[in-house]
Amino acid sequence: MEEIGQLVAGLEQFVRAYGAAAVLVMIMLEAFGMPLPGESLLIFSAALAGRGEMSLPALLMCAWAGAVIGDNIGYAIGRTLGRAAVARFGARIGLTEARFGWIEELFVRYGAFTVMFARFFNVLRQLNGIVAGTLGMTWWRFLVCNAVGAALWVLVWMLGAFYLGQHASVLVQAAQHIRVVGGLAAAAAVVAALFALWRWRRASRQAL
Repeated sequence: MEEIGQLVAGLEQFVRAYGAAAVLVMIMLEAFGMPLPGESLLIFSAALAGRGEMSLPALLMCAWAGAVIGDNIGYAIGRTLGRAAVARFGARIGLTEARFGWIEELFVRYGAFTVMFARFFNVLRQLNGIVAGTLGMTWWRFLVCNAVGAALWVLVWMLGAFYLGQHASVLVQAAQHIRVVGGLAAAAAVVAALFALWRWRRASRQAL
């Protein structure tokens, strides 16, 4: 828990110091294999925007640009060096032979959809560009799918965090109401089950 707290504090200080540019750089570095907390960065940046300390549109654009640029750097690395060279040095960024083979299987099975939704899955998010390059996917196809996937990823995490921050009190009240309604529904279900059991036992006795 202490390490998580330090990470949160570090992210907030970094974004406060360098603004949306910090988001762009960190997302870009994570996109081609660096072990950085991209999703956590999106959430905390959106929280700052919710407080009015940063521009949400600027954050959205920089996060999207960082994801697209980083993934394309990864694609260029994979396309230029090839599978053998990437596999040789890939362990340093977490691209082991097992992971390499797993991601290749996903590409063979799902094709462009792998690129489009890769950002929602850890490991796959960091390495999909590199593997797309080593497998020889055409660049324009990768670019389009990657741009769409990056947009979806950024919008889901940042707008979701921004909305929750803006409507936290409303959500708490809704949760309380849902809890009350759920309790009443559960009680009604128990009463109905007991009544059904009583009728069944009564009918059984009459049949005897």
